[in-house]
Amino acid sequence: MPSLCHSLNGIPGEMTSDNSQPAGRCGIDRAGRTPEHVLRYKRERPMLSKIVIVGAGAMGCFLAVRLAASGFEVTVVDVDQARLEVIARDGITLQADSGTVTARVRACLAAEAQGPVDLVILMTKGMFSAAAIRSVAHLAQHGPLVLTLQNGLGNVEAIAEVFHADHILWGVTDFPADLEGPAQVASLGAGHIWLGGANDRAHAHADAVAEALNRAALNAAVDPHVRIAVWEKVAFNAALNALSTITGLPVGGLDCPEGRRIATAVAEETIATASALGVPLDPARVLAKIDFALANHRTHKPSMLQDRLAGRRTEIESINGAIVRLAEQAEVPAPTTRVLADLVRMGDPRGA
Repeated sequence: MPSLCHSLNGIPGEMTSDNSQPAGRCGIDRAGRTPEHVLRYKRERPMLSKIVIVGAGAMGCFLAVRLAASGFEVTVVDVDQARLEVIARDGITLQADSGTVTARVRACLAAEAQGPVDLVILMTKGMFSAAAIRSVAHLAQHGPLVLTLQNGLGNVEAIAEVFHADHILWGVTDFPADLEGPAQVASLGAGHIWLGGANDRAHAHADAVAEALNRAALNAAVDPHVRIAVWEKVAFNAALNALSTITGLPVGGLDCPEGRRIATAVAEETIATASALGVPLDPARVLAKIDFALANHRTHKPSMLQDRLAGRRTEIESINGAIVRLAEQAEVPAPTTRVLADLVRMGDPRGA
């Protein structure tokens, strides 16, 4: 494949902050810096314009085409050279409720991604997070912001091994996205993004990132309680994704008494686990998100089901598997979540 990017060798950033804590008050960090210091640091960062998206899956392609079509300089990084060649040649086509749009993006292997860049968005499956973020470690020397909207738990910790924790943002999205071909993605239905900083100093950049995403009509909002939002998404995904993968049904196929009963049980077990770990979730909010998906995303195939249909390993370990492990540590019963995790594991390729 002709290289559209150039090699750049660099060094990883250092990690100095504790990513296990939820974001505190915006503008005041744990090192005792004053609000004025943090706001000055925020103002000094240039406008975000150059973006690298790591992971050319459905959601990565969705974000890439929306951002590129809105004027951002977007580079897509992946390990699938054949797909990268198609994306580099044809661009990415998005089918949405508002119509179809094709946007040109750069596409290359990680080693060929050139800095400096303003924002790195990690959108691989959770089991690939550590390797994927290490593959673009050379971009860290220029101090970009890094955003993860991935499913599951443990992604921030993987990023912080490479990039400075004060530059890491995390969040969730409920946009549906389905790959329809090597460079085609469909997103039918409404969606939003909620994001915040992995620590207080990082949270000072949340407004700038949300503003950039909203230039691409991505309905982004800053959430000072982003840790709760991430756990709500984990509960949502654990309730629907594994069940869809096991049955082979799209989201709408789970809208029956049996499906709702199982999904509700998983959500309740996840809520109890989060509570035991000091993350208070509102059961009504979690169940409302599940109801919304059942009503509005009926044809959507969760990424876990898409992986199963393609014969790929699923990210069950970073969703249901992670909940079960944390539930065991907290001595919280999670029998339904455990059974779903085991059933998905049984269908995953062995040794993959």
